[in-house]
Amino acid sequence: MKHFYLLLGIFFGVLFLSPTDSRAQWEPDVRLTNEPAGSYTSTTNAWCIASSGDALHVVWYDDRDLNWEIYYKRSTDGGLSWEADTRLTTNASNSRLPSVAVSGSTLHVVWYDERVGNWEIYYKRSTDGGSSWGPDTRLTNDPFASFYPSVAVSGSVVHVVWHDQRDNSGIDEIYYKRSTDGGTSWGTDIRLTNNIHNQQYPSVTVSGTVVHIVWHDYRDGNSKIYYKRSTDGGTSWGTDTQLTNDSSGAGYPSAAVSGSSLHVVWYDYRDGNPEIYYKGSTDGGSTWGPDTRLTNTISDSWYSSVTASGSAVHVVWYDNRDGNYEIYYKRSTDGGSSWGADKQLTSESSFSFSPSVTASGSIVHVVWQDYRDGNSEIYYKRDPTGNVTGIEIIDSEIPKEFSLSQNYPNPFNPNTTIQFALPKSGFVSLKIYNLLGREVALLVNEEKTYGTYTVKWNASGMASGVYFYRMQVDSFIETRKLVFLR
Repeated sequence: MKHFYLLLGIFFGVLFLSPTDSRAQWEPDVRLTNEPAGSYTSTTNAWCIASSGDALHVVWYDDRDLNWEIYYKRSTDGGLSWEADTRLTTNASNSRLPSVAVSGSTLHVVWYDERVGNWEIYYKRSTDGGSSWGPDTRLTNDPFASFYPSVAVSGSVVHVVWHDQRDNSGIDEIYYKRSTDGGTSWGTDIRLTNNIHNQQYPSVTVSGTVVHIVWHDYRDGNSKIYYKRSTDGGTSWGTDTQLTNDSSGAGYPSAAVSGSSLHVVWYDYRDGNPEIYYKGSTDGGSTWGPDTRLTNTISDSWYSSVTASGSAVHVVWYDNRDGNYEIYYKRSTDGGSSWGADKQLTSESSFSFSPSVTASGSIVHVVWQDYRDGNSEIYYKRDPTGNVTGIEIIDSEIPKEFSLSQNYPNPFNPNTTIQFALPKSGFVSLKIYNLLGREVALLVNEEKTYGTYTVKWNASGMASGVYFYRMQVDSFIETRKLVFLR
């Protein structure tokens, strides 16, 4: 009996890879927009792409309508094909810098908008996976400007952060607002910072009832990265935590969480030029590891975006090491302890900017804005095997029949293991569904050879309750129940 870990791809047999091996199967760039006007992704404190199973959702802003409007596009097959653009805003003023989050089939989009004469934060949702959209909801109402929103969701609780000048004209503070009913109604604005210097560009991420926020802050005379959390779903908040402590300046953080593992990236001037740095916490933000420098160039590396899925951490940014700005990618398969080499995702004579990243099932997805067509357009790229980690083949001998075993432990919190057996090679689909029959996780979606496998599921972003997992290989289909109890 042979025991080994399948860490990346088994299309041509089983490959043994080190935790930092960054070989990948990145597919060609896909152009998502085709307009003579400019189309732009947001700065990377917010995500312009979100995924749920095979469904991908992309938002951006462009001026094809003679003023800036928010647009949306989706794929229902993991990025293989894309539907038409959908215009989300329809007013005569400018709408900019959207952020998107998804929970099951419910989509949440925020942006800032000047339709009332000053910049305010607005919200819109779809409850059917992007097929139709509800009305715009104004989230802020103050005489000064509100900018740069970021949104995250856990179940029916939606969390929005932004920076706001209402407390002192020209001075930005971090504000927070939440909805506990999936965006139907909203609580009051909560001021999270209280300083006489700017606090800007917040990024929010959530795991269950633990909400994490990072931003850059000038209270110490130069920009540093700060962090704050709520352990009760946004009802109350802990103290500010300073994450960086150098005199050179750091900015535009992006944060992602998987279970209790929290990951933060930003750009930092401590090396004389802006480089991408990383910092992680394995206990939900209580304590933090050291700063880790992810790039090492003599050029400029800017605006990183991060996502996390189990032990896999994916980071994208843009830099000009090759003479023009290109999109780069880096990953860790061990929760940020070690990192693979940089991977250049674009190779054009024009500029590529402001990437955003998400992962679902085995696939890593990236969008960005790109000038190769003479004006800025939205582009997309995917790696269909880049998020395959933690899948173990425990028996390479040929099983007698197809089987799907009961998960263990069951009930569980937040991790459980599912085992399945294949008597022959086949394309395996293993998905998690909620009680309403909506897909909430894609665990396996690829060709596999014969053998007995285990795959882990981390449900920390899900609500407690009963779920079902379903495996299909050729004509074999089996469904079992699993129970998540916090």
